[in-house]
Amino acid sequence: MTTRLAYGLGFLACAGLLAFAYYLQYFQNQEPCPLCMLQRVAFIDMMVVFGVAALHNPKRRGAIVYSALLFVMSAMGAAIAARQVWLQHLPPDKVPACGPGLEYMLERFPLGDALQKIFAGSGECAEASWRLLGFSIAEWSLLWLIALGIYAVVIAYGRK
Repeated sequence: MTTRLAYGLGFLACAGLLAFAYYLQYFQNQEPCPLCMLQRVAFIDMMVVFGVAALHNPKRRGAIVYSALLFVMSAMGAAIAARQVWLQHLPPDKVPACGPGLEYMLERFPLGDALQKIFAGSGECAEASWRLLGFSIAEWSLLWLIALGIYAVVIAYGRK
């Protein structure tokens, strides 16, 4: 498989996952929580880098740079998803209270305070009302972020 095709497939995977997220939001009425929104940002960032890399069709050194960037993005997204999965598995009496929405926090609080409140999570981040094959959206997101991070490394180091 060519490097261009490999990065193109990563782009399509991210685009498909985001399309499904928007489907769940707008057609299944699954409103995203602040942690969900940050995971979407990770997928959007990865989609852009996969797309640029596919257009660029880098040689080995360039592929290593793109893949390192993708791996870091996937690791950050996976850390956010893991936090949400942890919140979803807390006993009901340990779940934090629901907080204000992402937009409100970013408008009203300094960025550092808003990010601290977002990463702390809230009751809405602990809800897992939609499941597929027994996994919540956050668990699927975590799996995909890990898989895409590994895939990016394989693209760079799998080349001869």
